[in-house]
Amino acid sequence: MSPVIHVLEHSTPYLAFVLTLTGLIVGSFLNVVIHRLPIMMNREWQQQSEAIIYPDREPEPQPTYNLVLPRSACTSCGHKIKPWENIPVISYLLLRGRCSVCQTAISWRYPAIEILSAIITLVIGLTYGPTLSTVAFCLFGWSLLALTMIDYDTQLLPDDMTLPLLWAGLIINSFGLVVPLDQALWGAVAGYLSLWSVYWLFKLITGKEGMGHGDFKLLAALGAWLGWMKLPLIVLLSSLAGTIVALILIISKLQERSKPIPFGPYLAIAGFIALLWGDHLIDFYLSNML
Repeated sequence: MSPVIHVLEHSTPYLAFVLTLTGLIVGSFLNVVIHRLPIMMNREWQQQSEAIIYPDREPEPQPTYNLVLPRSACTSCGHKIKPWENIPVISYLLLRGRCSVCQTAISWRYPAIEILSAIITLVIGLTYGPTLSTVAFCLFGWSLLALTMIDYDTQLLPDDMTLPLLWAGLIINSFGLVVPLDQALWGAVAGYLSLWSVYWLFKLITGKEGMGHGDFKLLAALGAWLGWMKLPLIVLLSSLAGTIVALILIISKLQERSKPIPFGPYLAIAGFIALLWGDHLIDFYLSNML
């Protein structure tokens, strides 16, 4: 056994420290993904559209823009963020939430996402210990956090994230990490087809689209990770949470009735709950309600 693993197994404070630090660092990267991935998608769509509309036109060279380049900068003055200004949470506090050059306020969301990432990592790590399951489930939780925020901002659930998440669920369950492979396979199929059926039924009745196709793929990914037996719980929890939040927003006049509300965040939250406490919730229901 590795000495590091031995220490992590026998020292809860040290394990908690490593998990928290890892979660904060990953959360800083997730901020980049949440901000840049939708922009990258829009640029790609624009390039594809221009290639179709103007097939004979030579595309103009575009500056490099991905998850690594260019360096992060202040959106107001363009100041390139220095390494010491990019330390998760700490830099935000030291800078008092403002750019070091132009003093423009920095969104509180950046440290909030870093802290949420740390909490997710800590909860998973303390539940499963220093194991490969913790690594896999942290990747699952981090992906759901990024998808939640992207869908909240843009009402998009990128295929670049949902499809790899789906395949990862099937792969890890080929080793039986969460459920047997057959349950994961049918979880993916049932997850996709269930929301796909609701989408088309709603469209046939109303002539409107009730949800995006990304929701189908996200629920398919959750089914691939957690198996088909957890899908009713995920759908119930996400629908309940979505209905309550929508009513609160509408009553408080923070949301117009005609404006669509993204469903992905509620699916993601329900999927995370189902991963950690799904079996307990199902057992509680069966023992007390039936």
